[in-house]
Amino acid sequence: MPPRPPETARPGAPARATEALLQRLEWTVLRRLDGFLQGDYRTFLRGGGVDLADLREYQLHDDVRHIDWNVTARMQQPYVRQFHEDRDLTAWFLLDLSGSVDFGSADVTKLAVSAGFVAALARVITRHGNRVGALLYGHEVDTVLPPGASRTHVLELLQRMRAPRPPVAGGGGTALYDLLATAEGVMRRRSLVFVVSDFISAPGWEDALGRLAQRHDVVAVRLFDPLEMALPDVGLVTLEDAETGEQLFVDATDPDFRARYAALAEEAEERLDAAFARAGVDMLELATDDDLLGALLRFADLRRQRVFGRRAPPLRPAHLQAREART
Repeated sequence: MPPRPPETARPGAPARATEALLQRLEWTVLRRLDGFLQGDYRTFLRGGGVDLADLREYQLHDDVRHIDWNVTARMQQPYVRQFHEDRDLTAWFLLDLSGSVDFGSADVTKLAVSAGFVAALARVITRHGNRVGALLYGHEVDTVLPPGASRTHVLELLQRMRAPRPPVAGGGGTALYDLLATAEGVMRRRSLVFVVSDFISAPGWEDALGRLAQRHDVVAVRLFDPLEMALPDVGLVTLEDAETGEQLFVDATDPDFRARYAALAEEAEERLDAAFARAGVDMLELATDDDLLGALLRFADLRRQRVFGRRAPPLRPAHLQAREART
């Protein structure tokens, strides 16, 4: 039986809840992932090391500095070198903790999914001697946690994720550009970067994500709730923007309204896919009703496709793939 998705402790709950979360993840997830993500001396990721791992055809997102001109001349098409990532890998989590992330239509919020993902991946990375750091964004970047490699460091990261964010004067919305632009100045060394967000944001972040991907190995971890994709027939309801406080009274019994809602959600999906493709980053989608272990194994499969030179498509939860197949 697969493990239940972990939930973060509510504000004000004892600190031992975070410890219990991490302990459960270590037993149910980490052992399964170690063989997929990295070995004893080299990570499963390709990066900026000095040992040549492989040669493959050039792709649009590749760094032109890695082109092997001798092989390119012989093969009459561009080839790039791939290197083993040094064992001393640094990973950064760019965490969107804005109001829209603290939402879930059932028992699990997007914030809980984010915490589970961060806890599992951070422990997988640090237990092999590598380091993780984080930038935390509420309505601005309010926390920069320098890279560390200890179990205590991961616990501190989870505690800071649970801490209340400063209130927003005037109810401003999310601007992911601020998070990504700040990360450009903080992360000097080439790193593995996870941008964990629902990507409900003011426009303008796409170019900043592309610049980040030119130097770092970036994975966009998109959080979402099924209710954001399709509105059920729940009668007359009041919807409230978690960040601005704006309220809207709607009639969810109206099939035309629900159809327009679903169409707008589909358009937003297409814009996100296009933005990630332009930026040259892989995307992993995590739903609030998804299984954490299955999601992490999808991530391992995404990394395997990248290593073997294939452009990985967005890795969607099974229920979302089934919905897309029906349409």
